[in-house]
Amino acid sequence: MKLELFISWRYLATKRKEKFISLISLISIMGVAIGVMALIVVIAVMTGFDRDLRDKIVGNYAHITVTAYNGIDNAKYPDMFKLIMSKPHVKGVSPYVQGQVLVREQDRYFAVGLKGINPSWESRVTSIDRYLIQGKLDNLRDDSVIIGKELAAYLGAGLGSNLLIYSPQGKQDILKVAGIFNSGMYDYDLNLIFTNLKTAQGILGLKDKFSAIAVKLDDLYLADKVRNELTRILGFDYSLKTWMEANQNFFAALKLEKLSMFVILTLIVLVASFNIISTLVVMVVEKTKDIGILKAIGMSSGQIRKIFTYHGFLIGGLGTFLGTLGGISLCILLKKYQFIKLPRDIYYLDRLPVAVAWSDIFLIILAAFSITLISTVYPAAKAAGLKPVEALRYE
Repeated sequence: MKLELFISWRYLATKRKEKFISLISLISIMGVAIGVMALIVVIAVMTGFDRDLRDKIVGNYAHITVTAYNGIDNAKYPDMFKLIMSKPHVKGVSPYVQGQVLVREQDRYFAVGLKGINPSWESRVTSIDRYLIQGKLDNLRDDSVIIGKELAAYLGAGLGSNLLIYSPQGKQDILKVAGIFNSGMYDYDLNLIFTNLKTAQGILGLKDKFSAIAVKLDDLYLADKVRNELTRILGFDYSLKTWMEANQNFFAALKLEKLSMFVILTLIVLVASFNIISTLVVMVVEKTKDIGILKAIGMSSGQIRKIFTYHGFLIGGLGTFLGTLGGISLCILLKKYQFIKLPRDIYYLDRLPVAVAWSDIFLIILAAFSITLISTVYPAAKAAGLKPVEALRYE
């Protein structure tokens, strides 16, 4: 062990008469630890929100959506299907029809989005088949409908219930509930229903037309690249939008919130760094005699500076280690036991999502160490500037 580090550790670890210095050091360590732990937990929760919402959004909607101003003719679909499927990274393609309708069950009404799908194709591009908690996707025939769990609870409907559907043109249709899905997102489970493609075309007055074509990729982060390639081969008569573009405001807000929380909570570590400064300043005063003796026997100013820099680093390092350990442990507990529940109608989720990203952990540790390093500059320079004669004058 280097001499400077050994002396720094002795100053921190050994029992001294000056209990006040030890108390300040302990407070400094705990301040850094609390700041780092808070940063890790909050950033993990923000990352969890981002990932969970992204997975649910992509699970309900395709990676790329192809639309046209006047809809897409049924007759053009086979050629478009071949062109789209010929591109690398494309896993599935499915046309659909979508519009707004009014649903009635007994004396209850609710406006929802109606999506007409082909059951055998839809499972290639979305996760609706995995979200079903009652019924089967194959049961979606011409006279049936699949509704969300929240809508079923609101209407008091179950499997076999008959729903009266009012189209924008005033047409009425009676559909039987063939399934209930739970995507985990309150908004979708309340405001989206599925029916057969042909039935939806009749209800919405879109005979021989599709609203859009959904495209599924093997890597959702290649959506921009594949979108550009499809735009080139399909032409400018069609509009292509990726899942990121469709929800860009939402994800931009999440990113900004995450950055804001990082900056705000870093201030906790910054406050703790002032405790480190005060600890080192008081220690310089206390160890004036020791500094004078060390310089008198030949220790340089640079070595003295290192002693107090290492001392601050030890305080910051211990605090960062304890905070990292505590933060990761708390994240594991939150993820495993999910003892914090959320109101689904506000947050879209029913639990607190936690996702620990090691890149975020590294950034937090780096920020804590950087703040600690800056906090040691003045006290260490003050100690290095002491002259042996002045330090030992009154001894």
